Amino acid sequence: MRTPHLTAWSSPSLSTMFRLRIAAGPRRLAVHRGVSSAAKESVTLEKQGQIGIVRLNDPNRLNALTADMGDRVEELVQEIKDRADEFRAIVLTGEGRAFSAGGDLDFLQKRASDTTSRNTVTMRKFYGRFLSLRSLPVPLIAALNGPAIGAGMCISLFADARVVAKDAKLGFTFVHLGLHPGMACTHYLPLLVGAERANHLLLSGKVISGQEAFELGLATKVVSKEDVVAEAVKLAEEMTSGSSIATRSLLQTLRLKQDQGLDMALHREASSQAVCYATPDYREGVDAIASKRKPVFGPLEHYK
Repeated sequence: MRTPHLTAWSSPSLSTMFRLRIAAGPRRLAVHRGVSSAAKESVTLEKQGQIGIVRLNDPNRLNALTADMGDRVEELVQEIKDRADEFRAIVLTGEGRAFSAGGDLDFLQKRASDTTSRNTVTMRKFYGRFLSLRSLPVPLIAALNGPAIGAGMCISLFADARVVAKDAKLGFTFVHLGLHPGMACTHYLPLLVGAERANHLLLSGKVISGQEAFELGLATKVVSKEDVVAEAVKLAEEMTSGSSIATRSLLQTLRLKQDQGLDMALHREASSQAVCYATPDYREGVDAIASKRKPVFGPLEHYK
């Protein structure tokens, strides 16, 4: 099995936290649709009362994001929609010691050998699989139980609120891979922390702690790693304590406003990432991740 990496979509130097467990054993929901049995296990759905828990479930690879995992997310989103009367809110978290280490290394390596036009299409499809979370009819709470890096951190921005582990390592580290940021972070991050702070986080690729994320306005609550999911469930219950029809209609109103301009941002991200994939800097960044070393980028060659 490939040794997991925190890609930029992640970072090769981060040490990750302890495995998170929940004492109470929630009921797992069986879903039978079109993805493979392996893909079904990559993301799971549990139920605690009327709160659903969607768990990224590839802990041996730090829940690195793959196309199959995205297909499974889409499948579970549809399952929740089909059973919408059973859920008041959804909590999204990661199994094991990480929330998500970002994009899968094999996926990233393949991008360097594909064409710019195909990569643009590939990335739009890849974003869309995970962005299906925005179509959930109930509030989505991200429970960041450990490292969330690159695209792994980006998907937490799709949530309506975030609970973070105090010592979790979080970052939008794309530039250290020689890659333009993607997965809608250039759209959602400025909405959450303001343009200036978003500029700093994205351009520097700085990795911050959960405590710093809370202070920047990236999270509603910061707690110990052992309490992340439990606190996210409490927050979900608090955010859905009113009328269900009022809550769901308000959620649609808020998201309609927040998602204005999203399509333009996604187009720009996908096309810019596709340009980066064809460059020596990107190949150096991916090789550095695979070799667990710091990248050495060359001089600027050409950019329009």
